[in-house]
Amino acid sequence: MDREIRILADGAAIAKRAAQEFVQAAAAAARAKGSFNVALAGGSTPKALYGLLVNDPALRSQVPWDKIRLFFGDERHVGPGHPDSNFRMATEAMISHVPLTKDQVLRIKGEYPDTAEAAREYEQALQSHFKLKPGEYPRFDLLLAGMGNEGHTLSLFPGTKALHADGRIAVQNWVGKLYTERITLTAPAASNAAQIIFMVTGADKACALKAVLEGPFEPDQLPAQLLQPQNGKLLWLVDAAAGSMLATGIRD
Repeated sequence: MDREIRILADGAAIAKRAAQEFVQAAAAAARAKGSFNVALAGGSTPKALYGLLVNDPALRSQVPWDKIRLFFGDERHVGPGHPDSNFRMATEAMISHVPLTKDQVLRIKGEYPDTAEAAREYEQALQSHFKLKPGEYPRFDLLLAGMGNEGHTLSLFPGTKALHADGRIAVQNWVGKLYTERITLTAPAASNAAQIIFMVTGADKACALKAVLEGPFEPDQLPAQLLQPQNGKLLWLVDAAAGSMLATGIRD
């Protein structure tokens, strides 16, 4: 695994660097195979990234919008119009402002009363799009991820059942600390991506980030440790506050 840790000034610098990586990955995938499959993340820094792709003319002009297919790493148990919806955030920040057709966006149906059904439907849609055989995982060209202050990523929270859902692509996950269900890609599915970019900001995440990157491998406690592409690139973009405890990493 090719892992790189970059410590940047703030969330704005992270969004800018992530946008550059997004454009490069999109162009490379479009050249190589005529398509670019990306799994989006929720959160304030990804939102800033999406805004740059829309509003920065130089970046926007480099994105092969007609070749992109958008997916989601996870979703809340809410409808697409709810303020907490990852799909709504991505739509308002990027999707509604660029030339994409409905067929280019595959969302998770968080509004379903049964989150297990939503997970199965999303899993089947991914199997169909990527033409997967039983037991195979999708190969996203890029997967965006964040990390919570207790080390969760996507909707893979410490001590939850989704951490042990090997063989599945997407599952429902009961998160007791939030008293809610989520729908999430599993760690093996996410880790099959060609590139994963983590975006982490805030001093409250410094201790967990050090544990994830420099501590022992304890993924039941720190699920972010599970996202490790075996045949791809892992890039951590963290701000100075989140990276304040790290002994490793390139400080830009």
